[in-house]
Amino acid sequence: MSRVAEEVLGAEGVSFSYGPAPALSNVSLSVAKGECLAILGANGSGKSTLLKLLDGLIFPSAGCVFFEGRPITEEALKGEFLVRLRSGLGFLFPEPDVQLFCPTVFDELAFGPLQLGLGAEEAAKRAGDLLRMLGIEALRDRPPYSLSGGEKKKVAIASVLAINPGVLLLDEPTNGLDPRSQVWLYELLLSLRGHGKTVIIATHDLSLAGDLSERVLVLDESHAVAADGPAGEILKDKGLLLKANIIHEHEHRHGDVVHRHSHGPFSTHDEHD
Repeated sequence: MSRVAEEVLGAEGVSFSYGPAPALSNVSLSVAKGECLAILGANGSGKSTLLKLLDGLIFPSAGCVFFEGRPITEEALKGEFLVRLRSGLGFLFPEPDVQLFCPTVFDELAFGPLQLGLGAEEAAKRAGDLLRMLGIEALRDRPPYSLSGGEKKKVAIASVLAINPGVLLLDEPTNGLDPRSQVWLYELLLSLRGHGKTVIIATHDLSLAGDLSERVLVLDESHAVAADGPAGEILKDKGLLLKANIIHEHEHRHGDVVHRHSHGPFSTHDEHD
């Protein structure tokens, strides 16, 4: 099956279930090199599952996922293609404790490059460069379990960047970050985009999606694609976001006046007699 030349990741008719529970239903998408795509959806809509499928951590029960035009299957993940996939994709889990396991922060940053075959000296240089670039040099010799939540997240991001992937798959990257760290992450992602990285973000953060992504894909609560289009259009579609349970509103009555309150980016108070 032929794929478009500029596509770096794609899915065609992908479905997946956890036992009897469906997680994704007939999902298709195509992500071009250098693009920033935000995946929005309510809890349980399938955002994390879709990222794991794109990373080859799990495999679809129907349909196919592609990396640089080649199908990602259990049979295909070996030899040169496995190395290309694992060096080309960087996956950030929502909880950094799932990702961090080495004795020190420095070891975390050197681990990925060493596994990809870099020599010890080059891996150490890459780790040191990242510590300086991300402003976390003071954490170098700390064990990850001793770090704060925000520090763990920064180290997890650094460990992903250590393999220098062309594609970043970020699952709820602002989880557990205070406002200052969120700004740090936003500026980092802008810089990475400026260097041509492809960024795919699963998030509830509509501001992050709007500020960083050109395109938004919405998963609904039936685990299917409800919309896929320019971020400016999708994020202005209040009806779509309400239907997909990404934003919500409630109403209450004062005498004969009903007040309807929208939340999130549509935080207006509409009154109806």
